[in-house]
Amino acid sequence: MISSQSPVIELKSVEKYYGEGNAATYALQGVNLSIAKGEFVAIMGPSGSGKSTAMNIIGCLDVPSVGEYLFEGIDVGTLSRDQRALLRRHYIGFIFQGFNLLGKTSALENVELPLLYRGVPSHERKAIAMEALKSVGLQDVAHHTPGELSGGQQQRVAIARAIVTNPLVLLADEPTGNLDTHKSIEVMELLRSFNREKGITIIMVTHENDMAQFASRIIHFRDGHIDAVDTQRDAQ
Repeated sequence: MISSQSPVIELKSVEKYYGEGNAATYALQGVNLSIAKGEFVAIMGPSGSGKSTAMNIIGCLDVPSVGEYLFEGIDVGTLSRDQRALLRRHYIGFIFQGFNLLGKTSALENVELPLLYRGVPSHERKAIAMEALKSVGLQDVAHHTPGELSGGQQQRVAIARAIVTNPLVLLADEPTGNLDTHKSIEVMELLRSFNREKGITIIMVTHENDMAQFASRIIHFRDGHIDAVDTQRDAQ
């Protein structure tokens, strides 16, 4: 799904460096990037290319050393640490390669966590979390712990947790990295459905070219720069 609406994400001449003067190490150099609401974007590049640094900035986990990052027109660099945390909590969902589920709690309780941080009452929280599990086809294992689930099921729980707050932007960091091809395709089809049916903007880092084909645009990073952009007429 590609939207013609105004950008939700804008990086303007963004640089990120560590250290000072001649000892400075640059992770990003002059990056300009615009992502519209409703886009599904894949970010690719070799290790050290800057893609993870860019994702950390987009996810409000870090700020540029130079340049601007605008989220819905707001300059994130002007926000305090607490304000950035609130922005993450209310507008951004995260999916990780390692699932990051709490091992001793049920699938339902894992999905509830973002709502708990928001202060949603218990009865309402459980109902919303169950709906999120239903949306990924896991309502029947709601009371199972992660250890009782397959890797594909664990990643779907992680996806339910990421979308339970109905985020504006979903950031997926190597979401299929620990899965076999069949489970990877299942996860990608699920992400594509949330993009197309719910209009959630998805930004995904991946090393897997076949998984990147599900995106409408592929952005290639190299040596801290955007090296190339591939716009796909028809994602898979």
